Amino acid sequence: AKDYELRQYETAKWVSTVIRGETQKEAMHQGFWKLFHYIQGKNEKEMKIDMTVPVTCLVKSGCTDFKISFFVPFEHQDCPPQPTDSNVFIEERKAAALFVRSFGGFASPEKYAEEADTLARTLRNRGQPFHEDFFYTAGYDSPFKLFNRHNEVWYFKK
Repeated sequence: AKDYELRQYETAKWVSTVIRGETQKEAMHQGFWKLFHYIQGKNEKEMKIDMTVPVTCLVKSGCTDFKISFFVPFEHQDCPPQPTDSNVFIEERKAAALFVRSFGGFASPEKYAEEADTLARTLRNRGQPFHEDFFYTAGYDSPFKLFNRHNEVWYFKK
């Protein structure tokens, strides 16, 4: 479909943190810095790790907990260094089929929600079963990149 794609993701490790009781924007800010410190060496091996994309945020309807995650680079997938911050953890996401809607510009929480609503409506209209109670936002660009920005929203296929 031209307004979304279906992707198959393999099992992979992500470094994550959960920020509770903040706005999505504030949670993204706090979560980003916790994870950035991890890749800058705040881990058991005091190892610097390359920044990867996307940065994801798990958004659950009616919930003020947000899980922010960085993809663990391929060379560390087998054995990522353990975080030394107790609020940061390594998680393994199982292989999954995801419905993905891409869009440009600077993405605000409101824009992500709007794009997720559009994707959900499209999937319902096409009879595609998906988990409706949560979605992921995915950002691919540094805040300093001004043009040709790439953002996504993801729903898991049932």
